[in-house]
Amino acid sequence: MSEFAFELQLCAHLEREYPLVSRQLGAGVHDPGGRVIDVLCVTEGPRFEDRTRLTPKSIPAGVVEADIGVGEWQRVGTAFDGPPERAHRLAEAGAEAGFLERERRGGQTVVRQAARYPNDWFGSLVGIENKPDLGEPGALETQLRTDVSLGVLDEVWLATESYVTGAHLNRIPEAVGVWRVDPEGATGGAEPAVTVVREATPLETARPGIELLDEQPGRTEIAVATGREIERQRRRMAERAYGKGWRTYAMPSCVNATAGDYAETTGLPYCAFKDRLVDAASECGPDCPGYELQPAPDVDHERERARRSAWNQEPEQVARTQVGLDRF
Repeated sequence: MSEFAFELQLCAHLEREYPLVSRQLGAGVHDPGGRVIDVLCVTEGPRFEDRTRLTPKSIPAGVVEADIGVGEWQRVGTAFDGPPERAHRLAEAGAEAGFLERERRGGQTVVRQAARYPNDWFGSLVGIENKPDLGEPGALETQLRTDVSLGVLDEVWLATESYVTGAHLNRIPEAVGVWRVDPEGATGGAEPAVTVVREATPLETARPGIELLDEQPGRTEIAVATGREIERQRRRMAERAYGKGWRTYAMPSCVNATAGDYAETTGLPYCAFKDRLVDAASECGPDCPGYELQPAPDVDHERERARRSAWNQEPEQVARTQVGLDRF
């Protein structure tokens, strides 16, 4: 099984256990794109429902972190740090997300929060690294070592189809839990069979961490992330996960494409010619002998996500957005 198909099937399974599941998220602090987590699961915090009532979209980090209140209007130039272009860009993004109210007053663009942001809306962040075949580990050891030493995640797991030996366990950090996953399950594909080979050890997130930036023979480049930086990155990841989800794939535009079902989830990119899930972005097109152009299956990813998770597709719209004010 390809890592892409393995990842989608695992996400469909995890969505039955976690309120929010997302995939392919930057997890670094100093270099967010330097470490990308395959799957991120987010648990509910005390004010989770308050977050679901705000907006179905991700609120930009620069908007959440700006000193903007609910009551008084603030000029865009004073609400956001940095050049005017950045300030107006963030104001527009916050309004489009449904979190900021934006108006024109006295010749100035002003903003305020539509509702107070609930910082404690999420609980734990659980990261999963997918490696179906441990015979081709790639940079697995370095990736997991970075996750454990940095401590942005509360738990780190490795998910694999391979039989896990003691040698495999010895090559990864002891704190990393291991799942052996049979995507076809015990009864023919309705649900994957997940066996816990080793439990994950909870990580301490409220302390400084060490981020591995680069590793070369004889030289390792690291950076220290403060507790405050880790807290900020955790919120950014949770916020990104809330808006993004895991159904970010395209459906194949081919006569052989159908909306596949798996673990009570519909709308997966299934190819009848290859008899498996496919990544349309990299596998579908004229180079495939079974390819025949046809409109992609009509799939509503957002509706399916709302049906299967705690994400709220249509919250009460509390913000009055006026997009495009900067044109005047």
